Amino acid sequence: MKTNGLSKKERLCNVKAIGTLVAKGRYVSHGSLRCCYLLTGSEEEQNICRIVVSVPKRLFKRAVKRNLLKRRIREAYRLQKSLLESCNADLMFVYCSKEVASFQDIYSDMTVLLKRIAQK
Repeated sequence: MKTNGLSKKERLCNVKAIGTLVAKGRYVSHGSLRCCYLLTGSEEEQNICRIVVSVPKRLFKRAVKRNLLKRRIREAYRLQKSLLESCNADLMFVYCSKEVASFQDIYSDMTVLLKRIAQK
């Protein structure tokens, strides 16, 4: 039974893996979100997409706003991760706008990004 949560296995924490993702990954952007993704072919973890979320301190000096945006991005991904059911990938979402977007805007941007990645 697959839950709609975001487990520890689905979070990308390894510094080496993040470095590989940034070095070899492909980028797609839409609206206020930019996504770096790398499709992985590892067979040990079946259809697990690992994510990392980044909101630059350069754009938002206050941690409260950065944390708010990170929560919104993670929630938008969690609700729509079923769009990436058939792929193994590492994903990094970077927030690029200087204004705090509403959850609906982030949700719609996330939908477009995940559909683009699923097509590849």
